[in-house]
Amino acid sequence: MVGMTRFDKNPSAGGHAVEVRGLVKHYGETKALDGVDLDVREGTVLGVLGPNGAGKTTLVRVLSTLLQPDAGTAVVAGYNVLTQPRQLRRVIGLTGQYASVDEKLSGWENLYMIGRLLDLSRKDARLRSDELLERFSLTDAARKPAMNYSGGMRRRLDLAASMIGNPSVLYLDEPTTGLDPRTRNEVWDEVQRMVAEGATVLITTQYMEEAEQLADELTVIDKGKVIANGKVNELKAKVGGRTLQIQPSDASQLPAMARALSEAGLDGVAGSQAVPDEGLLNVPILSDEQLTAVVGLLAARGFGIASIGTHLPSLDEVFLAITGQKPVESRSGTQNDTQDETSDRNQEATV
Repeated sequence: MVGMTRFDKNPSAGGHAVEVRGLVKHYGETKALDGVDLDVREGTVLGVLGPNGAGKTTLVRVLSTLLQPDAGTAVVAGYNVLTQPRQLRRVIGLTGQYASVDEKLSGWENLYMIGRLLDLSRKDARLRSDELLERFSLTDAARKPAMNYSGGMRRRLDLAASMIGNPSVLYLDEPTTGLDPRTRNEVWDEVQRMVAEGATVLITTQYMEEAEQLADELTVIDKGKVIANGKVNELKAKVGGRTLQIQPSDASQLPAMARALSEAGLDGVAGSQAVPDEGLLNVPILSDEQLTAVVGLLAARGFGIASIGTHLPSLDEVFLAITGQKPVESRSGTQNDTQDETSDRNQEATV
């Protein structure tokens, strides 16, 4: 990595890189943000989830000083978004939902220009531009006008631009929307690299796979309000319930085991589901006491058990339970993504 210093936070900042209290933003009669509170610990990734129109992008725009809130306070890297916007802009990076590079400049010129605007020396701006172009597989197209880049290439260039100044806090607003699986993984790798080097990241996404891959903690926003927050497993636990997965010694006993549980009417155990293809009996439970009761009953009835385990609800199920809406599918590895990736790489080869 280029031997450059990460833009420093305000020396008065504490252990949180982002602190938001009571944030409100109106668009006419609509409250895009309605009393939002959240914290992001230094050197971590906060994933902000929510359906379309939940207020995620408005939150990012306020925290990056592009919008002024109507009420509330927000402090980023020790700088107040309302009273210290100039200082704040020096320590943050931002990638919005759409690429915002200068199409008349080459990829390298875009990055070099931004680096110089951020007061990097000519040498550091040059080296950092080369480094990021290589990381995002854009070296071959570095000297070509960005107007000739494919959509995926522009997106990668935009992401590189947000990282050119080695910011202390990085905002990524749905950064991998429309990207092929390979590029998506490149973005994830780069985010994890920056966090390992000390950066703090706030990422908005509708992709549960992305949230689970990157985020240390999650905040769920709907209709401008924070409706849930915590670590992934904490949110799963809040939704309620685990699934006890039992593998019998003899798979042919699955139906009989399910009947035994149904007839026993154990307190709080609503039912069970035999999954012959996987050789498992799935039993919804709410407590360790129920787990013990189920296993004890089956053992008392003479059923052999090869193994047991528990399974928390998926993040997709958590999102549906909390918001009432299904999350967007990431489409990783689908035929469309393969076609997009092939088209993207072919266009890169011709620019």
